[in-house]
Amino acid sequence: MTADPLRIGILNLMHDKVDTQLRFTKVLSEGPYNVDVQYFYPQTHYTSRPVPDLVQKISQPLDLKQVATMDAFIITGAPIEQLTFEEITYLDEIHQLIDVLVANNIPQLYVCWGAMAAANYLYDIPKFQLPEKIFGVFHNYLRAQDPLLKGLPDGFLAPHARYAELDIDKIMEDSRLVINAVTKNNFLFSFRAREKNQYFLFSHLEYGKDALLKEYLRERNANPGVEYIKPQNYFRDPLHMKDPEFSWETTQRVFFDNWLHSVADHIATQQFVKE
Repeated sequence: MTADPLRIGILNLMHDKVDTQLRFTKVLSEGPYNVDVQYFYPQTHYTSRPVPDLVQKISQPLDLKQVATMDAFIITGAPIEQLTFEEITYLDEIHQLIDVLVANNIPQLYVCWGAMAAANYLYDIPKFQLPEKIFGVFHNYLRAQDPLLKGLPDGFLAPHARYAELDIDKIMEDSRLVINAVTKNNFLFSFRAREKNQYFLFSHLEYGKDALLKEYLRERNANPGVEYIKPQNYFRDPLHMKDPEFSWETTQRVFFDNWLHSVADHIATQQFVKE
């Protein structure tokens, strides 16, 4: 246990902002370290409209000077993976954020669309649309030793929910990157930078038991005339979409405990170097 709390910043880009913050706060605060989590929103997302009251209430505008003081930083997913990067109005602000994280050697965890945007910016890895959404709970298989996956068996379960993917061949060709785990169908679970504290996670491991069901209902209710794929390998009663199973709970706990441990180790190493 560290004497001071780990200061973790999170840029929350998800649609369900309140639920997202509750999820991340839960998985981080229940870990082995005392944490102080600060949530941010991209200011340039609201240049042509007022910042919603709820967003202002639960988070603060992204402040790069404050980011530079953080012990670690997370950029969440976002329901915009079907758009090109050039269509994202706040992409420049995200690039500026990443630049600050890299310049200050702050451990970075990029999740789903956040991982796509960061890998594209940092390593020029292209994004492409999937024929259909990968949606549900799937087995994931180890491709390389990874401290954040220590304690998980080969074939561990994790939730996936996305319409796009990065070019896995381009990742494999880049000697600066190493793929840690993939699904049976070779969809990415995670990869990392070899020499930098950058982790690219494509599973929504922060999701709790009901999150996949909520995501399905949100999409369906937003476009009632569209037939959306249902989450796979998730319900005990899939025919009636009842009784979702939290089968990735162990994966969630192990991963985030390992990540927090890696952040604490990074801080200790930095302090030792300074001394």
